[in-house]
Amino acid sequence: MFEFLKEQAFSNANLKLHCGYGPVRFTLQCDGDATHVVVDEEGVYFFESPSDEGVHFTMAASADGWAELRKPMAKPGFQTLSAMRRTQNLTVTGDMTKFFQHMMLLEMLFSGLSGDAPDGAFDEPEIEPVTGRYLRLNLEGKPHRLYFEEAGNGIPLVCLHTAGSDGRQFRHILNDAEITGRFRVIAFDLPWHGKSSPPAGFESEVYELTTDRYMEIVLAVADALKLIDPVVMGCSIGGRAVLHLALRHGERFRAAIGLQSALYAEDRSLGDPQPENALHRPDIHGGKLAGASMAGMIAPQSPPAERWETMWHYMQGGPGIFLGDIRYYFKHGDLRNGLADGLKDSPCPLYLLNGEYDPSATPEMGREVAELANAAHFEVMEGMGHFPMSENPILFRRYLLPVLDKILAN
Repeated sequence: MFEFLKEQAFSNANLKLHCGYGPVRFTLQCDGDATHVVVDEEGVYFFESPSDEGVHFTMAASADGWAELRKPMAKPGFQTLSAMRRTQNLTVTGDMTKFFQHMMLLEMLFSGLSGDAPDGAFDEPEIEPVTGRYLRLNLEGKPHRLYFEEAGNGIPLVCLHTAGSDGRQFRHILNDAEITGRFRVIAFDLPWHGKSSPPAGFESEVYELTTDRYMEIVLAVADALKLIDPVVMGCSIGGRAVLHLALRHGERFRAAIGLQSALYAEDRSLGDPQPENALHRPDIHGGKLAGASMAGMIAPQSPPAERWETMWHYMQGGPGIFLGDIRYYFKHGDLRNGLADGLKDSPCPLYLLNGEYDPSATPEMGREVAELANAAHFEVMEGMGHFPMSENPILFRRYLLPVLDKILAN
């Protein structure tokens, strides 16, 4: 069943490089049968029983589960190893530090993340109609230099990026003339993210995003840019933030668009827990782990170039920033236990779009928000994962444009 690993191991130079980070030994369990594997710079090879040095970890799934993972268009929950863990179709036990150290290698070996990239050569050089500038403003009494990009004219459309990434996720929307002809699209990098540097003295702080902090940032940007009756659109933690904005400051916004919105988030993986602060420790490459983890949040239908660009943004995040963001996602921003009941009375209409391949903010979780808030619109995006605006922008606009039309009509 696992013979494909030998062929996959050196399918591209980048994967070969990952194989050389040190030998890793693991066992694959399939309905009670065990296959023992070693991966190192020499390749992938199998052995009948664990060596004297033992194995670092074990990955267990059913035969049907392993087979589904190998399909080009696996069904939701089986698109990658990390997706299978999140949906409890794969159990990992053993040395979890070793597992997370090699997670990018494992995803590239098992999940077939790469495909033939289309010929994207430009006919001639062209300057995009997007302007990037810096905004100087005070946040929590400290001076910040915040980077933002904008394009278009009309109703302000403020875009909030996902945890650990930055505003580049919205570059396709910034370049979409059908949108920018009616909306002034604004995408800014949260402090500590992208081109927005941390404030002076950050070396003695531990970054952590909270609900209050997030709300202050969004409102401060809107005030500084003198935005009148803007629309706010956020994805992931941004999709949670638009719920808080509708609850606390609904009168400030014409509408809110939640991408991958849910009342809460939690790690539902089976097996040994991940090492504490796995995203920010010296024995694990936080950037590679973040990128590999996000691979499991992307639909297999998404074009390889867009998939890898989305992952690349995560690989570039500053140390500890993704970890600080998801503390908001998992803890501070939790809207269960009646905290979201006021959404149905918010003056800000809510439009929700959730991807069918997202194991974090599932379609069912999006529907729960829609019913609670009496949302103006809710739709499940077929063939889409956690990052609709960046992983598959052509497909996403088919869902977004009708929502923008509705907002304009109201």
